Amino acid sequence: MLASVSAIKVTDYKFYVNGQWKESQSGQTIDIRSPYLYEVMGRVQAITKEEVDEAIGFARGAQIEWAETSLQERAKYLYKWADELVNMQDEIAEIIMTEVGKGLKDAKNEVVRTADFIRYTVEEALHMHGESMKGDSFPGGSKSKIAMIERVPLGVVLAISPFNYPVNLSAAKLAPALIAGNAVIFKPATQGAISGIKMIEALHKAEFPKGLVNLITGRGSVIGDYLVEHKGIDMISFTGGTNTGAHLAKKAAMIPLVLELGGKDPGIVREDADLVEAAKQIISGAFSYSGQRCTAIKRVLVHESIADELVGILKGEIEKLAVGSPEEGNTVVPLIDDQSADFVQGLIDDAIERGATVVIGNKRERNLIYPTLLDHVTEDMSAAWEEPFGPVLPVIRVSSDEEAINIANKSEFGLQASVFTKDINKAFAIANKIETGSVQINGRTERGPDHFPFIGVKGSGMGAQGIRRSIESMTREKVTVLNLSL
Repeated sequence: MLASVSAIKVTDYKFYVNGQWKESQSGQTIDIRSPYLYEVMGRVQAITKEEVDEAIGFARGAQIEWAETSLQERAKYLYKWADELVNMQDEIAEIIMTEVGKGLKDAKNEVVRTADFIRYTVEEALHMHGESMKGDSFPGGSKSKIAMIERVPLGVVLAISPFNYPVNLSAAKLAPALIAGNAVIFKPATQGAISGIKMIEALHKAEFPKGLVNLITGRGSVIGDYLVEHKGIDMISFTGGTNTGAHLAKKAAMIPLVLELGGKDPGIVREDADLVEAAKQIISGAFSYSGQRCTAIKRVLVHESIADELVGILKGEIEKLAVGSPEEGNTVVPLIDDQSADFVQGLIDDAIERGATVVIGNKRERNLIYPTLLDHVTEDMSAAWEEPFGPVLPVIRVSSDEEAINIANKSEFGLQASVFTKDINKAFAIANKIETGSVQINGRTERGPDHFPFIGVKGSGMGAQGIRRSIESMTREKVTVLNLSL
């Protein structure tokens, strides 16, 4: 039985504008239903376009003064925000668990990691310095000209975050934007909005200037495109699905964008790999938080000579996975909603119909999909190409490194890949040919550490993240030329 014995107290949550918590003039709210308790846990405001205008107006006003505030002064606010998050870690972790079905330990780690992220962002900004250039270093240039180059904020950043890391991936947008001198309009995923609200409660306690950060919730059909196309938005940072990201990019026109989208990360296992270690990394990469991670390993490309042995080890590791309620600390938990579970089940059913073998799994209880390992998956199956965002792992047998690279690169996605081998020269040779933003050698695909560049190519995104890159993406270079009298 997944449901908790404790009754849920349903709370109506307000949106946050100009330093105040408000109810929407629409009089409408959106139910947030726990993915494993199957009950409404809270309601968030369904705000109007007029309230969007108001929030952006306050942000534009607050940003002017914030941009003039010294870096050291901005840093004080962000450090205080990090401290408040740590103070609220238990409360926020409980909300994350109930709202998105993440285990309590992982939820608490997310909050603490977020505080660390904010602090590191401050330190990184404090060590980012401008530069100067002399005119005479270019042929025919004059030594009487000196260029001073600094980074200045873009203005108002629209931060749109996903459900799966509702605090960490939100702060990963807000902290760089704020330390760089921008204001923020924060639109959390609807499922994940309460966690985002709690994060902003911590920010409110840090007493940031009013209007600098505004949190809005609402129906995408009402305010989605309106937000993206709004003339008061100067930059958009979005994490979510590839289809939504592509739509957003068309609507945003010439507004600077950073998009973190989907993935179909392959784990390539060569015949000389340490199979026991590779299997542990693959299982961790594929099934933690039920595979609801853009960087989850979503297919295994294994050399046919060792495929049987690897599949046997993978099966043994999957049998050890704890399945059930996140309240019991299980690894594989119910998916975020029934629609997501239906999609994953459809991928499994299609693969079976086309000849794949179920090694373990293919069991479902409502939106809980048991960890499923599919062997003999071929290129005509949807499971070879579609991103499941769920606990299913297809195994594709290959005859050579070249075939593995070819299948990996046929994907519309290009986020990360893993290569498992004892031959470091082969590892780099394969890594150089794979069309992804990152390649992990003998390790699972994953986002961190947070100061590393995080890049998606093809359908996996555009622009770069990672703390320094995020700050750079939310600023622009400005050049002031000093003309000297010599």
